[in-house]
Amino acid sequence: MREDGKVDYVELPGGDLGAVKAFYGAAFGWTFTDYGPDYAGFDEGLDGGFHTGDDEGAVKIPLIILYAHDLEAMAAKVAAAGGAITRPIFSFPGGRRFHFADPAGNEMAVWSEG
Repeated sequence: MREDGKVDYVELPGGDLGAVKAFYGAAFGWTFTDYGPDYAGFDEGLDGGFHTGDDEGAVKIPLIILYAHDLEAMAAKVAAAGGAITRPIFSFPGGRRFHFADPAGNEMAVWSEG
């Protein structure tokens, strides 16, 4: 069961997505679910995905993603606690999320289904 504020997903840069999938498949036996030509998800102990491409959403460094049942309430809590919302709530296939920076400058995200 997903819980508020717990690490739920990790998103990694994809680079050459075919090569990345082949490497993790051969080395560790990972399998992938493709979500279009620029994204491949995995469920290997911790859900995650590799994102490639030049669009605004493609990550350049690993991105830790937390979960929230009420995304708006969690965004308000993050801001009230001193976090800086770096990317307001937006939709993506499978849910919605926002990005924030903590006081040390680490960027993370929070997502919610639907």
